[in-house]
Amino acid sequence: MRNRDARPIHPLIARAGRTRLFRRLAPRLLPACDRVVHRLTGGRWMPSRLFLPTVVLTTTGHRSGLPRATTVCAYRYRNGDWLVVASNFGLPRHPSWSTNLLHRPDAVVTWRGRRQPVTARLLSAAEAAAERRRILAVLPVYDDYAGWAGRPLRVFRLHPAAGPVMT
Repeated sequence: MRNRDARPIHPLIARAGRTRLFRRLAPRLLPACDRVVHRLTGGRWMPSRLFLPTVVLTTTGHRSGLPRATTVCAYRYRNGDWLVVASNFGLPRHPSWSTNLLHRPDAVVTWRGRRQPVTARLLSAAEAAAERRRILAVLPVYDDYAGWAGRPLRVFRLHPAAGPVMT
């Protein structure tokens, strides 16, 4: 069941993710840093990968129709599917990318410089519970974030869509 593309999350990283300072700074700094470095490296790397297994998920804005890219923690299945959690760092509102997926489930995952079209499916509460071990493998602060958010965290399974992987 271990994510073959991720090393175990170090306990200090998990502890840092629970601190007040991290919760205050991370939502503003980490995505911006990831976007810049990801762009500069042609999609091959981003700083958050030092700590957690991450991908860039590009959704289509449900109101604007424009592409929206964001960094998300992701578990990669052997069959090429991805599991992503809309934790939003434990903030009370759902992240906009998850709302975009509810309205337009077609998206693109960029991982190691390759772009893969995917189709998202929101997991039911029971399905998300069955995936708990995989979720904790990539997001060890999942329970903390769920408690702080005060809302059910949306969990999606992203299935590769028909079509070639783009580089």
